[in-house]
Amino acid sequence: MKKLKLITVLIAEDHAIVREGLRALLDLNSEFDVLGEAATGREAVDKATLLQPDVIVMDVAMPILNGFEASRQIRLRSPNSRILILSAHSDDEYMEHLLSVGVFGYLIKQNSGQILVHAIKEVAAGRHYFSPSITERLRNVQLKAFQRGQKGGSRQSLTPREAEVLQMVAEGSANKQIASELGICIKTVEKHRQKVMDKLNIHDTAGLTRHAIATGVIESCVQETTDV
Repeated sequence: MKKLKLITVLIAEDHAIVREGLRALLDLNSEFDVLGEAATGREAVDKATLLQPDVIVMDVAMPILNGFEASRQIRLRSPNSRILILSAHSDDEYMEHLLSVGVFGYLIKQNSGQILVHAIKEVAAGRHYFSPSITERLRNVQLKAFQRGQKGGSRQSLTPREAEVLQMVAEGSANKQIASELGICIKTVEKHRQKVMDKLNIHDTAGLTRHAIATGVIESCVQETTDV
């Protein structure tokens, strides 16, 4: 009898108790093999690159690199991995990001564990799976985009590196911290930061933080900071 191939999964979630709960749920199902966990967006990219899982369950509000930017980078480094977004939010800005990164599914955290299990199986099989409320919002966003003569989201004028810098600035990191974390010099951070401000037409840290919150780059619980 042919042995059933397990669906390999990577869990990317910054809250340990949620991450552990997700793993416990998936470990109960004999069809899944959880290869690893990630607590930051950057860790998710690194582990996806190394492990090449079938499915990545990805939270949006991840530190260092948010779920959408992490997904964008994973799509380049692990193209056969399918990403299932798991989020507490479902507003139109999130839907625009969703259209731009090519994820296979999007669930709201209020959904049951049974639905998550089903969604992972669907995504692993190459089928898209969205919560009903997400499907409706996607239709609305696509309609608005069509009316504007666009294909989808309005956001991506920022490069992946600029998006990383934006998130870290909004999270309160000083230029020196950003340089250390990204492995680049402070002057390069300053250049990226200035390009972000120019592209967004926002010229102070408080404004960048408000933009990051409004567009789902970080959660609203992050406090605004002063300029460094």
